[in-house]
Amino acid sequence: MSAIEIQSPPSALSSAAGPSLEPSEISVPRRLAASAKIRPSHLTKVAYVYVRQSSPHQVLMHVESRERQYALKEQAIALGWPRERVEVIDDDMGLSATRAEHRQGFQKLAAEVAMGHVGVILSLELSRLARGSLAWPQLVDTCCIYGTLLADLDGVYDPRDVNDRLLLGLKGTMSEFELHMMRNRLQGGRLNKARRGELFYGVPIGYVLLPAGGVDLDPDAQVQSVVRLVFEKFTELGSLGRLFHYLLRNQITLPVRLRTGPCQGELEWRRPAACTLSDMLHHPLYAGAYAHGRRVVDPNAPYSAAGRKPRHVVPREEWDIFIPDRWPAYITWDQYLRNQQRLEENRSSPKSPGAPRSGHTLLAGRVLCGACGYRMQVSYARHSTAQYICVRQRHEGREQTCVGLSAAVLDELVSQQVLRALEPAGVELSLRLQQDVERERARLDERWRQDLQRARYEADVAARRYKAVDPENRLVVATLEQSWEAALRQVRRLQDDYDRFQRERPRVLSAAERSEIAATAADVLGLWRSSAMTQADRQAIVRCLIEHVRVDVRADSEYVDATITWAGDYSSQHEFIRPVTGYEQLRDLELLLDRLVELRDAGNTAAEIARQLNAEGFHPPRRAKQFSAGIVHQLLRRRSLTGDDRRAKEQLGHQEWWLADLAVKLNATSGKLADWCRKGWLHARQTSLHKCWIIWANADELKRLRELLKASRLGVTEHPAKLTTPKPRQNRR
Repeated sequence: MSAIEIQSPPSALSSAAGPSLEPSEISVPRRLAASAKIRPSHLTKVAYVYVRQSSPHQVLMHVESRERQYALKEQAIALGWPRERVEVIDDDMGLSATRAEHRQGFQKLAAEVAMGHVGVILSLELSRLARGSLAWPQLVDTCCIYGTLLADLDGVYDPRDVNDRLLLGLKGTMSEFELHMMRNRLQGGRLNKARRGELFYGVPIGYVLLPAGGVDLDPDAQVQSVVRLVFEKFTELGSLGRLFHYLLRNQITLPVRLRTGPCQGELEWRRPAACTLSDMLHHPLYAGAYAHGRRVVDPNAPYSAAGRKPRHVVPREEWDIFIPDRWPAYITWDQYLRNQQRLEENRSSPKSPGAPRSGHTLLAGRVLCGACGYRMQVSYARHSTAQYICVRQRHEGREQTCVGLSAAVLDELVSQQVLRALEPAGVELSLRLQQDVERERARLDERWRQDLQRARYEADVAARRYKAVDPENRLVVATLEQSWEAALRQVRRLQDDYDRFQRERPRVLSAAERSEIAATAADVLGLWRSSAMTQADRQAIVRCLIEHVRVDVRADSEYVDATITWAGDYSSQHEFIRPVTGYEQLRDLELLLDRLVELRDAGNTAAEIARQLNAEGFHPPRRAKQFSAGIVHQLLRRRSLTGDDRRAKEQLGHQEWWLADLAVKLNATSGKLADWCRKGWLHARQTSLHKCWIIWANADELKRLRELLKASRLGVTEHPAKLTTPKPRQNRR
């Protein structure tokens, strides 16, 4: 490729950031001379001058570079293009050339080349067009197809020429490598500053950036008090949601220092948001620690509308730089770690207990399965009845092996134990409650005083502005007068709200309020059962005293072993009775039946049998707590021990079973077997007097019934015919 002769340049365009310059005053070191590569076909097309600077800072400060780029228009005229056929594209000022999709000017230029409208593209350096490994080869290929020339201060290049194309490829590679080097230098500088703990792109609420570098607590005392209030209330309430609603209920706003705009650095009070509170609780700067690399870019995620890729939070072990005790703190590092642990426990996941909620249960998230150790979840059935169930088989794809239980009986047991633990602390609880109420009222009172003081200051500022203006200047005076009146109205409104707050909740408790608190705290049982206490409050109390409850539930017994692990690693063992669906699930069923027969043969009535069974500690299944005469009659009928059926065993033939005995044999419910009898799935008959079912079943029939039981799961409505068809009966009576 032949060299190009260079001469002095002509003019440039004027700049908004500097004085207007005539073309003769602009110093461009070289001028492109006419080249044999420029043909008449090129001159009939449009010459485009591409102007770009990488950042807004360069646009404002690098005036000479901008003027040199605009001066290329005169270079195009010197190469032979008419002035009216030379156009300047400067739509990409302040944008980087690393990507092409966000540069409207570059896309417009590429579209014009693809339509065959462009004769030459001029740029101060070809790196101004593109620095990426994708956009530059595509542009060169498009120019090669449509015969468009490329030119910079070093010469004119024809992409169809092999030597020129080689040189363009080298320039593109060097441009991309130069971009890589610039990134490395910038990244190295940032990391070096981060290692000193001084790299900040912004600071959270309650901090300010110092002009000399570094950060400090916000100098506004009210800002500091609100930030400390957020962390104190989270420690007290233990939930991000409850903290959020507390701030809304008490009309507490969050201070925000504006980072951009004409009011940059000014303080603005905004309504709290849950995401803002979450960022505050997770940010390590509040504990005085500096951290770099908490959020990393996801390379597989698509670009957002702002041209950025989203970031995700990484675990603390993967942070690039961590410097403890680097800056002033609102909380200690130990408190920060406790907050993170509490937030993690509040998450709704199978491995975390979750936050206290307004459900019907008391131990949601605190019950562990005694068989597998998995955290049991709450399942609600009809009529708001709740159960604790193990869901390990759902998450791991296993068969159901763990047994659940009714939530009411376990909650009642834990409630009794909690009340027993709280009862001796009634006096101490009363004093602590009085102190907490007074401290909370003092905190809110201070917040009202600060709001009122700030409003009065703003009113004074508005008054001084109004008085400092010439009264004859009515256009300005009218506006300042309105601002002053608005500030006075705000002071009056806050004063009225503060007076109302003082009447409703005075800072010091009265004698009547102290007596009421003492009486309430002394009656722990009444306070626990009071309608004013929500279920979420009871859950929060239980969580303060109990770490978890491990229950060992057996399918063939109504007795459940419970191990309560209290705060402080103390454990207590308990046994309680859960409601079961049938008599076959009772652990002492045989003892119960033997005692029932014994009392019946002794001539006792049903009511007398019920009283004796209750006195001896027997209990029926389901929801009934004690035996009654009706339950005794029902059980006697099921065992065929009433009336003419007293000699029940004499009515059974070879390989025949009473329905209840067969249910115990198969570990099935009596209702299911009775339903199969009515459907004709069993060889069954009924007694003449009490219509008790007698079922024939040999060894093969028992095997078929066990397979049918396995297939009869919840939701299954159809069964194979071979399982519902009885085996041929032999030896009929």
